[in-house]
Amino acid sequence: MKVRFEATQNPDTGIVVIGVFEGRKLTLAANTYNEKMGGSLEKTMEVAGFQGKKGEKLSLMAPHGTNIDRLILVGLGSFDDCCEKAATHIGSALAPESMKAPCENVSILLNGVSIPKLKNHEVAAFVATGLLMRSYRFSKYKTDLKEKDKHKISELVVTTDFPEEADKFFEVQSRIVEGVFMTRNLMCEPPNVLTPSAMAHEISQLKNLGVKIEILEEAELKKMGMGALLAVAQGSDNPPYVAIMHWQGGEPDEAPIALVGKGVTFDTGGISLKPPSKMDEMKMDMGGAAVVAGTMKALAGRKAKANVIGIVGLVENMPSGNAYRPGDVVNSLSGKTIEVLNTDAEGRLVLADILWYAQNRFKPQLMIDLATLTGAVVVALGTKYAAAMGTDQKTIDSLKQTGEFLGEHVWQLPLDDRYDRDINSKMADVKNTGAHGAGTITAAHFLKRFVNDVPWVHLDIAGVAWSSEPHPLSGPYPSGFGVRLLNSFIEKNYEKSV
Repeated sequence: MKVRFEATQNPDTGIVVIGVFEGRKLTLAANTYNEKMGGSLEKTMEVAGFQGKKGEKLSLMAPHGTNIDRLILVGLGSFDDCCEKAATHIGSALAPESMKAPCENVSILLNGVSIPKLKNHEVAAFVATGLLMRSYRFSKYKTDLKEKDKHKISELVVTTDFPEEADKFFEVQSRIVEGVFMTRNLMCEPPNVLTPSAMAHEISQLKNLGVKIEILEEAELKKMGMGALLAVAQGSDNPPYVAIMHWQGGEPDEAPIALVGKGVTFDTGGISLKPPSKMDEMKMDMGGAAVVAGTMKALAGRKAKANVIGIVGLVENMPSGNAYRPGDVVNSLSGKTIEVLNTDAEGRLVLADILWYAQNRFKPQLMIDLATLTGAVVVALGTKYAAAMGTDQKTIDSLKQTGEFLGEHVWQLPLDDRYDRDINSKMADVKNTGAHGAGTITAAHFLKRFVNDVPWVHLDIAGVAWSSEPHPLSGPYPSGFGVRLLNSFIEKNYEKSV
């Protein structure tokens, strides 16, 4: 979709979108169209019960007094409450309405819309960002070209009092959206296509943005002693990889932030086989790694002034004659031994080795790991919040605050030593599952065993990475949750303003 910002426009074709504040308070553009329609717009809103509440929509086909195909009224909500999240969600709410009919051109008229928390050009850029986010489609494997391009928006024009400023502001936002789309694309790919090798290759393409890439192959992982990660991978014909992404945008001697991701490109559960229902969704068990890769793309795309390391473990968890078994004891990179009670608790084994590797090699000032780690987090928090646990309260508080601002919500669960004893093993140093209950918390305690004194936060994103409940910014596709959150967190806390 091509996005343009213009100072003034009187479109005579396509779809036109105008804003109305709560209480049916018309914007400048809305007043213009009310006059063109002989004052009937106000009566139409009254009859339809349209109040202008945030995200509310009213669509008028071929309105009298104009030549346009459709006029969409969108509620801007309260004048005082409109913010980045609200403006972005207003844009996202427009996407389904704009794509209902075969019309390629959409114009959103925002001249004169300035609010206490956002300048006019910022409103324009965030509304455009929201529509762009929500217009995402994954049609790579559709062969019917008509179906593939159905209701596609080719051009979006947003009018604003300051088009040059809006264009510059949107340029940064669009780089972040590109990172989100990378995450979504990776999560949508079928598992026969996105093997560990293929995902390593996709990550390697970030070198075109200036990201330094290292790909560690199986022989090197064996030599290092990543026995936990290798145990998960040994049942598959597809070999494992560890992909490392370096972005050096800060001071040369500044310790990096390390983003660590679980990348299980398909998870059958191994010998502890999952039930067949919805096993197809396990192609997205690499969601944590996809978020790390997308975040690195966003940071590099906007030239972030911070040093960030992204490291992901890429494996496939399959049952076979060579698969690891319940009852096995495996050696981790840290030297700790792990008793395997359930081969479907595999993501934490992958993370154990790469967390240890990241802290020892890169000496980061902070580590954040992301993983679609437990089904228990969905029981606890549903699809509205990611769970956060860790050793650095300041980071958890900042992630929660940033998430509230963006609409990517985080909820803290306790990391209490009383849960830690549940993963003590009689056979080894630690076992990979705890007692019944608190599965999200005991999984975090398992990871904590492989973190030393580095400040660390674990985000379990199993409930928010994808769900049957459409997300406001993604619809029926993976949300890309975490890319915008981490990008904004790093920008606010670790980038020095110039």
